[in-house]
Formats: sequence, C-alpha cells, structure tokens
Amino acid sequence: MATLSLKRKLEILSDAAKYDASCASSGGTKRDSRGGKGVGSVEGGMGICHAYAPDGRCISLLKILLTNFCVYDCAYCVNRVSSNVTRARFSVEEVCDLTLGFYKRNYIEGLFLSSGIIRSPDYTMEELVRVAKTLREVHDFRGYIHLKVIPEAAPALVNEAALYADRVSINIELPRDDSLNRLAPEKDVAGIKKAMGAVRLGVEAGAEKGRKARAPKFAPAGQSTQLIVGADAAPDGEILKRSESLYGAYSLRRVYYSAFSPIPDSTARLPLQRPPLVREHRLYQADWLMRSYGFERAEIVAEGEDLELEIDPKLAWALKNRAAFPLDLNTADREQMLRVPGLGVRSVDRMLEVRRIKALTLEDVRRLTRGLEKLKPFIVTADWTPGGLTDRADLRERLAPPPQQMRLF
Repeated sequence: MATLSLKRKLEILSDAAKYDASCASSGGTKRDSRGGKGVGSVEGGMGICHAYAPDGRCISLLKILLTNFCVYDCAYCVNRVSSNVTRARFSVEEVCDLTLGFYKRNYIEGLFLSSGIIRSPDYTMEELVRVAKTLREVHDFRGYIHLKVIPEAAPALVNEAALYADRVSINIELPRDDSLNRLAPEKDVAGIKKAMGAVRLGVEAGAEKGRKARAPKFAPAGQSTQLIVGADAAPDGEILKRSESLYGAYSLRRVYYSAFSPIPDSTARLPLQRPPLVREHRLYQADWLMRSYGFERAEIVAEGEDLELEIDPKLAWALKNRAAFPLDLNTADREQMLRVPGLGVRSVDRMLEVRRIKALTLEDVRRLTRGLEKLKPFIVTADWTPGGLTDRADLRERLAPPPQQMRLF
C-alpha cells in the first residue's frame, strides 16, 4: 500500500467526517491557559477563526475521522467495508499534532474525532481515548474535545472517554429500530441505548450535589446523537417522537438531523435521491420548539405526518390554532408569548422588561423584533388590534415566503 502524506490523509478523513452532523462546542467546562500553563481555551470561543465547508456549514472544530477503514457494512455509510473509497488512517500522534498546530494558528477551538471500526470496537475506542488522553495529559490541551463513542466498546472505555472529552456522542442513526437492523445489521440498538444510559448516569453522578468527594468532570457538555433523515420511510412526526423519547430517557443535549445523501455503489434498499434540505431545517426548528419554547411534539406534528416545508413549524401551529390569538402582549405570560410566530426567547424577555415600565406599543415591538408584518395578525398592543386580520382565509398565503424562480446554473 502506498504511503499517504499527512495532507492527503487530512483531505480524505476530513471529507469522510462531513456526514456526521452531531458536533458542537457548546456547554463545555470553562478552561483557559492565561496563567501560562497549558494550551488552548474554551472560554467564549475567543480568537476562533471559523471556516466554511463546501456544503455551507460553519466549522470551528477540527472534524476528522481517526480512520475510514471499517469492518461494518452499514448500507447508508460511504465508509462501509464494501465501499470502494480511498482509505486512510491517522496515528494518535498525527491527530494530536494536527489539533495543536491548528489551534495555535487560531483555526479551530477544538477537536471532533470519530472513526470507522477497525479490528474491534474495543480497539477503536482505545485509540480514540488515547488521542484525548495524550492531548490532555501530555500536552495539557485545554480546548474543546468531542469524542464519538463506539457503543459496542467496553463500559470502562466509554467512561474513560467521557473523563477526557467535553462531550461524547453516540449515533442512533435511524428513527426506526427495524430500519437499523435492516440497513446496519452489525449494530445493536439495545447496545446503543445501553451506552447512552451509562453516559447519562455518569453525567448525573458528576453533577450530583451534596457529595463529600468531588467527582471528576464527566462529559460536562453532555451527550448528543444523530438521526439520518430520509434513509427510510419514517415521517417527520415519527422522527421527532424518537427525539422526544431520547431527550426524556437520556437527557441528551442535542439531537442532530442529517439529510440522507446518496452514496456511490449503494444498495437498492436506499432511496436514489436525498430529501430536500429544507426538511432537515424544519426538523431543527421543530426540535428547537420542543427544547426551548415549551411545545409538545404532538402539538407540532402528528406521528404519521410530515412537517410543512413552505412555512416554519411555529407559524403552521399558529395558523391551526387561531383561537389562541390575537394575544395581548401587555398581559400575556411568557409561555404564551413564546408561541407567537416571529417572537423568540430574547425578544420576549426584552418585552417583559419593557412592560414593567410602560405599556408595549407597536413601535416597541418593531424595535425589539424583526419582521413586524408577520407578528401583526397575532398580537394586541396598547395601540394596535388586528381586527379581522387574524381570521383571514388568505392569511397563510400572506405570510408564506413568496415562491422563487429556480436557477438553471
């Protein structure tokens, strides 16, 4: 086998990592090296230069695979054992050198490291842990580390990974268990859930109050997972129901959604076309409503239905529940205000501050928000009532984005 240069390895293994959406740098323990010790910082993302991937994603982490060799044959994965792709593998030392080099050049804020399965799950997990351990203990690296957990690895290795990483993620991949069994037969749904449960217990034990001995930091930024959208026939309601269940059972920080992308030499069991990217976007919006706006999944979409693609989920809910509007912004509580299309958490909190001093007017709303025309049918202020605007039959058409001409090139 020809020896690959470090640059060529980086090209291959960074490209191979782009299919994993579940990387983020939020929620880590605050660390810095301003005292003259160590390398790196996670405080506020200071000094981070963000780069943009070809698909438009903003990346502030060195996002790579340790290797794209894999003994598994997951039908939806471009790195499966039967795939005809160029293979590469980093050594532990190479990953550490790249991470430190990029950080010192102000390119990144940390490392997101995943891997194909080589030799065995335990061997692969050992190598991932060695990277994090070397960065922390040998180089005193204080930046952000996100490790992908191999669910079939020994619990002791998973626990060790969580002691060195800020966040760990275990991808459940598909919203339906039977789809995972059919498309990724080597993966065990029960094993994935068991590993996620073990991480949750570790996180909770580390945060437990009243302990006499202070527990070591255990994945302080929690855990996340990823669901592939469009690889099977699961509708959006079923996908969000799975997310709802995962949030409740494992206290996940985030569920990430990744639109299925057709891969070379794929099986006939997979669709030939990817779903529209706006579907992925709508799922993120609906997920945000569940996590930050107090919506239940059943309010947003029924289990067997899809989200509307033309309008966002909050506007779709409001149009179906016009009896809840118009809402008087001077008397409504915070939970009610958060359900108004076009009002975000910051806008609502600022309005609550203003109305302690004076009655909110339409001009106040204009100043504190964006897109006043979208708000007007759903609100009442000291100087505005929508009259019959809320119940207009053509309200959806008035508020929906105008259609755009598709481009040929």
